[in-house]
Amino acid sequence: MILKFIDREQELDALEAAYRSTRPEFFLIYGRRRIGKTELVKRFVEGKPHLYFMAMEQPIEQEIERLSERFSEKLDVHIERSKDIDKVFKQMLSKLDPKKKFIIVIDEFPFWIKKHRPILSEFQHLWDERLSGSNLFLILLGSSVSMMEDEVLSYNSPLYGRRTGQLKIEPMGPAQLKGFLPSYDLEDLIKVYGAVGGVPFYLKEFDDRKDFLENIKGTFLNKSNILYEEAEILLREELREVTVYFNIMKAITDGATRPGEIADKAYVNITNISKYLSTLTTLGFITKESAITEPPKMKNYLYKVSDSYFRFWLRYVYPHKEDIEEDIDGVLRRLADDLPAFMGQVFEDYCKRVLRSLETPLSKAPDLKVGRWWFGEEEIDIVAISERRKAILIAECKWDDEADALRIAKDLKRKAQIVRWNGKDRTVHYAIFARGFRKGPAPDDVELFDLKRIRKCLKV
Repeated sequence: MILKFIDREQELDALEAAYRSTRPEFFLIYGRRRIGKTELVKRFVEGKPHLYFMAMEQPIEQEIERLSERFSEKLDVHIERSKDIDKVFKQMLSKLDPKKKFIIVIDEFPFWIKKHRPILSEFQHLWDERLSGSNLFLILLGSSVSMMEDEVLSYNSPLYGRRTGQLKIEPMGPAQLKGFLPSYDLEDLIKVYGAVGGVPFYLKEFDDRKDFLENIKGTFLNKSNILYEEAEILLREELREVTVYFNIMKAITDGATRPGEIADKAYVNITNISKYLSTLTTLGFITKESAITEPPKMKNYLYKVSDSYFRFWLRYVYPHKEDIEEDIDGVLRRLADDLPAFMGQVFEDYCKRVLRSLETPLSKAPDLKVGRWWFGEEEIDIVAISERRKAILIAECKWDDEADALRIAKDLKRKAQIVRWNGKDRTVHYAIFARGFRKGPAPDDVELFDLKRIRKCLKV
């Protein structure tokens, strides 16, 4: 279905350009489970000479034999069965037309690394001695982000310097959600973004013929649905101390933002917390950010759970599993009551992501940086700066139907005086984002964006 490839044009273009090249190609493609890596590659190889092979967690000798059998079946040729990967590739190359580029895809390559670490050195030798002189396009895919980055892409990897390209597949942008749920209005799309982010596999679990809460009941609160236990599956694939990591992310979700606070709420020894936080950051489940106007310093970092699915699951599933077993409707009612509070950060994240598509004075600045700002007890939801223009946008987000623009604008201007960036040699702009605004007079020097105006800008 074309819906699976919304917003993947850049990745497809990169693969197509490599396919048209006159040299052999070696691409590494990775990203978390369910992100759409396999569908992307299958779309790319469609209509091209190729072999797609899904690795399995079994002895490497069996896997190499299976690869040779798969090649024989796919091309209807005979090659001798062998447990030696070099011999298998030598035979495969002998059966290919050297004038036509042939694509070999090995999906879930980390399975082979787990079973047989020397496979990395064997592929190094294979590429150096055989494949680099062929007309082959080799693609290795992996869902274990940590293993792909630490074992395959790192400087110490035997494969370092061999790849001709790499793609880390990220979640889709929030503006693309309409393609998956065309009947949803913007408010419901933002709620879906808060629940599952831009992960195509999760988005397909939602049915736009049902309202948002009906979908939540049928997915997150449904023991037979993948979204009910996917978080545990993901962490178990990557990590050993699953409960410790869940508790750390739950502490962050509940408002702990600094290492000491997180360690205290998660009951983790403070001497170990940095290691755990670093691992979760590498995996992309959490991020650390500093105030946008300040030079990055470790003591200025605040942590947050950046993965939408995990953030929603940790709030509404993880602590309530026993209740879900006994009273799903009761859990759903409590979820609905709490949702407006949860949506505050979601709406803030959403507005940051789509800011460049909105009609603000800085949206088109090529050097625009977007983030948060805080100093002491003061915070600003969105601050965007353009060094080139010496201009700054200060904005507040309210998941509120009747936001008081005059009051919010007054407070924004007060905070602007505290933001130390370029002194008086700057231009300050203001914006407020809300579901809707209270009727009455509005500040004439502040851009107001309700859902209707955001929808118009995004054309959704």
